[in-house]
Amino acid sequence: MEFFATTTISASAADLQRRLTISELPHWCASIEKVLSDATSSGEIYCVWGTFNVHREDLRSGVRFSLPGCPYAFQWTVTTGHHPNPRHTVIHLTINGTGHDQDFIDSIQQFVADWKTGLEAHW
Repeated sequence: MEFFATTTISASAADLQRRLTISELPHWCASIEKVLSDATSSGEIYCVWGTFNVHREDLRSGVRFSLPGCPYAFQWTVTTGHHPNPRHTVIHLTINGTGHDQDFIDSIQQFVADWKTGLEAHW
């Protein structure tokens, strides 16, 4: 399943890579309550679904975060420079499977909305 949100913040890929660090995740997304550890490209967070290891990697157009221990292959990217609006920043989240409990889907939609809100409020 895929989930999206688009912001109108003015950010380059380098800006996203510099500012979207594991230690700053709670600043950008209210669904991520606490960072328990940060080793730059990996760490541990406490979020709306519990405690998870998190991986971070730079992409050509932004940043990818993933929760490798999550049974749903949960991952999200924050990227910019894409058609049709290359000046916009896109939050794109995927999980495996095509059907999930509605409460879980609602919490994912809130997670993506929290990213949009956090980026627009704090950028």
